[in-house]
Amino acid sequence: MTHKTKGIVLRTIKYGETSLVATIFTELFGVQTYMINGVRSAKKSSSKANQFQPGAILDMIVYHNDLHNMQRIKEFKWDYLFDQVLSDVIKNSIALYMVELLHKCLPEPEQNTPLFYFCEDILIQLDKASKAVTANFALYFSLQLPQFFGFKMNDDYDEQQPVLDLREGNFVGEQPAHPNFIEGELALVTSQLLKVMQPFELEDIRLHHDKRKLLLQYYQDYYALHITDFGPMKTLQVLHEVLG
Repeated sequence: MTHKTKGIVLRTIKYGETSLVATIFTELFGVQTYMINGVRSAKKSSSKANQFQPGAILDMIVYHNDLHNMQRIKEFKWDYLFDQVLSDVIKNSIALYMVELLHKCLPEPEQNTPLFYFCEDILIQLDKASKAVTANFALYFSLQLPQFFGFKMNDDYDEQQPVLDLREGNFVGEQPAHPNFIEGELALVTSQLLKVMQPFELEDIRLHHDKRKLLLQYYQDYYALHITDFGPMKTLQVLHEVLG
């Protein structure tokens, strides 16, 4: 039986001379692994293979069997044709960071349609974002994603609670006994970022790139505290370099 579903490409691995194995977050089936035969040319990368770049949003007709670890795609095409995300170095680095973070969080192969629509929308928003919005985009995504997995930070910052306890996900009155916390300006900025409802509002938050790097590292620590075997982010160093 075939099913029509959209999908966000998370990663691909070359297989044989002309094929790919793609990990895709689908609208209907959650994370799935697909064998895609004949999309790579032996001479040069074909346009079909280009459609499976990480971050790409595809419209697919797929074969699906719950008993199989690997599925197959009958038909595929672009669902949204990016203007900048796959070609602009900074936006592409952010998109790669986002899909790696998403992949680390997703249980397989659990359906999560609200999360799919959020990620689809956020990638399209990144494609259209101004330079000032783009600079803060990875921070915004890092703080929004946990709400879908049950460990969203609580924005209860005030003068009496100016320290963010990363283990608890709450602002507290003084430094906790453990080392996992954010204080000072970076705690205030995190509170401001948590108040952002739509990406265009990120334009109002001005940050030095060194502080963005620190915040991204703190947020990785937060994920590592809440997701078993989270491990280091491969895309983080590249993101640090392009945002610098």
